[in-house]
Amino acid sequence: MHARFSALIGAAVAICAASAGSLAAQSAGPVVVELYTAQGCAACPPADAYFAELAGRDDLIALALHVDYWDYLGWADPFARPGHTARQKSYARAIGAKMIYTPQLIIEGAERIEGLQTAVIDEQITRHGAESGPVTLHLERAGKMVRIAADTAAPLARALMVQMVRYRPAETMTIERGENAGHTATYHNIVTQWDALGEWTGEAPLSIEARAEGEDPVVVILQEPGPGPIVAAARLR
Repeated sequence: MHARFSALIGAAVAICAASAGSLAAQSAGPVVVELYTAQGCAACPPADAYFAELAGRDDLIALALHVDYWDYLGWADPFARPGHTARQKSYARAIGAKMIYTPQLIIEGAERIEGLQTAVIDEQITRHGAESGPVTLHLERAGKMVRIAADTAAPLARALMVQMVRYRPAETMTIERGENAGHTATYHNIVTQWDALGEWTGEAPLSIEARAEGEDPVVVILQEPGPGPIVAAARLR
C-alpha cells in the first residue's frame, strides 16, 4: 500500500476478481492534467486562468493541486495541502530533479511542464489524447459507494496504484495578502482528497468499492509507481 495523500476515512475497499463481461467497453479514458499552483505565487494567476479552460473540457480530467510552500509570503492558500506538495516532490524525485516549480503542469503522469507554455501543453494533450492502451476502467455509483472495475487485454509492465480523487468544481476568492494581494479569481477543479486504495497487478480483473459521500466529482486513476505514467482514468460527476 502506498502512502496516502489524505486519510481514507470510513472507506470500504475490497479487491477481488470480477468477470471481464461486467466491464463497460471503453478506452483508457480522458487525459489527466495536474496543475501545481498556489494563491501566493505571483506567476500562477495566468496559469490558473488557462487551467479554467482545460477544466471545462470533457476529454480531459483537469486537477488543480494547490501547494503550501508559498504560504510563508503572507497568504495561506486555503486550498493548499501538504500532500499536494509531497506528490509534486515525488514526481521530481522520480526523474532525479532537485527543484520543483509553480506553476507546473504534469500530463498523464509523464510530461512535466514548468511555467505556462501553452503550445507545449496543447501539443502534449493532443498527443496523449490520441493514444490508447489495453486497460478498461469503469465506475458507477452505488449509494454512498463507488464501484471501480478494471481489466486489461495485455499483461501490465508493473503493478498499478489505484487512486481515488475528489475535487471541488469551482470557488471564487479574493486574496488579501502576499504577492497577489487584491487579486480575485475563480479557481477550478480544486483537489480536496487524494487517496491510495491499493495496487492492482492485472493478473485478474479488478473490483473495488470505496466510500465516496457527497456530491463532489469522483476520479479514479490507475498509475505506475514513481509516480509514473497514468495508464487509465475515469470520472463520475
